[in-house]
Amino acid sequence: MAELLVDFITSLDGYASGAGWPGFWGLESPDYLAWLGEQPQVTYLMGATTYRLMSGFSTGGVEGGPDELRPGEEASVDELAQAPKLVFSSTLEEPLTWSNATLVRGDAVAAVRAMKAERTGLLSTLGSLSLSRSLLRAGLVDRFRVVLFPVITGATGAERIYDGYPDVALEMTDHRTFGGGIQLVEYRPRVLEHPPLGAAPA
Repeated sequence: MAELLVDFITSLDGYASGAGWPGFWGLESPDYLAWLGEQPQVTYLMGATTYRLMSGFSTGGVEGGPDELRPGEEASVDELAQAPKLVFSSTLEEPLTWSNATLVRGDAVAAVRAMKAERTGLLSTLGSLSLSRSLLRAGLVDRFRVVLFPVITGATGAERIYDGYPDVALEMTDHRTFGGGIQLVEYRPRVLEHPPLGAAPA
């Protein structure tokens, strides 16, 4: 059976990006970039919005494409281009132009449930906040990993990650500190029907 990882990088206040900030908020450290390069082979899962953004970075089709990327960002985009990617969308059309990307129609939760049963190895979301939220709600997520960058983007933050999430209990299974104060925390998630000390909502 395959394992499913939801994987986010965030500001301390839970934003996925910030207007005017570079990738990794400009704070990636050599040991963090080295750790990224050591990750096991993975099949990435994403929605249409993330696909358009990341494929645009890879091919130069959006502002901030490869000619404007710093070395650490460029290496990450190159690795993504080589990895297998499954794109869940009812709006994109085949053939997808980003290398190693396959379009998946229909219900994403049902498709991922079948993939977990039929495959081995690691499946991981890439951004795709609504897809990640749906997979977590369905109880399909085995590992929930967050890399926290030491910055608060209260004035410029975009894409609040946890809005619309259910209540989730998190059992820590791993943690690490990288240079510059970057914190990695990894959990085993358990979706709650109601807070453990409170009554279920009326």
